[in-house]
Amino acid sequence: MATQNTFPALKNDLILRAARGDRVEKTPVWVMRQAGRYLPEFREFRKQHDFFTICRTPELACEVTLQPIRRFDLDAAIIFSDILVIPQAMGLTVEMVPGKGPHFPQPLQTPSDLARLKLPVDVNQELGYVFKAITLTRQKLEGKVPLIGFCGAPWTLMSYMIEGGGSPTLSKSKAWLYAHPDASHQLLQSITDVCVEYLEGQVAAGAQLLQVFESHAGLLGREQFLQFSLPYLKQIASKLKANLQAKNLPIVPIIVFAKGAHYALKELSDTEYDVVGLDWTMEPREARKCVGEMVTLQGNLDPCALYSPKEDIRAAVKKMAEGFGSQRWIANLGHGIYPDMNPEHLRTFIDSVHEFTQQEN
Repeated sequence: MATQNTFPALKNDLILRAARGDRVEKTPVWVMRQAGRYLPEFREFRKQHDFFTICRTPELACEVTLQPIRRFDLDAAIIFSDILVIPQAMGLTVEMVPGKGPHFPQPLQTPSDLARLKLPVDVNQELGYVFKAITLTRQKLEGKVPLIGFCGAPWTLMSYMIEGGGSPTLSKSKAWLYAHPDASHQLLQSITDVCVEYLEGQVAAGAQLLQVFESHAGLLGREQFLQFSLPYLKQIASKLKANLQAKNLPIVPIIVFAKGAHYALKELSDTEYDVVGLDWTMEPREARKCVGEMVTLQGNLDPCALYSPKEDIRAAVKKMAEGFGSQRWIANLGHGIYPDMNPEHLRTFIDSVHEFTQQEN
């Protein structure tokens, strides 16, 4: 594995400075799912390669990661992978079904099914392909922009493992929280332990920034979030930073993105995460009042706003920039970009962020 001083020198550190609260000359911008189905070059790539084959093949994952960086003036790359590689590493089969999304043929149904999980997980053996992809991508980026690593958060991963795929209600997994709280905590802790090791491995491999995706926070009430999500999110940040320090690895900034968790914004800002991501339902000025001036925010344009005419996109970005201000802000969408999006509309979004935030300085 490459050591940190063997990577090319970083030319654009805007996003790292913004994450740490240093002054920036313009707002950095990246987009969740920026490497993916909205790009024609990715769709061509997928005709030749299965989704998880791309994830598990470092050369393929690297190529897909670089596709949006070649097209757009982005300030970060994010490694091409999937949050569900952790359930796979824990012994569950996950398939990516065209037109449907992820599918678990044998989801967890009762607490007795926890015995099926392969624990503890040998992260280097089971997820080493991600580490290799990160190291290769750091080299291939040639220092143009930083590389983001990521994982799914424990509650979100638990819900997939029980639901067997996507669900509008998460009723099966929420039932566990009410009917089997002890087993739920046991599963959440097992996932958390893997997340910490996995993110540590990503930093050792060359990731310069990390994001934890709590994509299913919005279907929890505040009480459930504080009991079954937040403690494990806090563990990830605190244990990871302690481990990195103990092993003399870089203490990289960490973003937490809890979609729909407007009810816990203050609690999220009081954790050891450096950046709190906002979905599009949160108003930037109100979020800033809630978290204070010492937390960097990320977000949060409605992804559907990119269906607008380009002039309307520019106006929406200008309004968003006025709401966030030019400092302690990383521009992004409020969730991932949709697969039928026009790439040129994304270009308008990215270029407008740089234009309007640079004008303020």
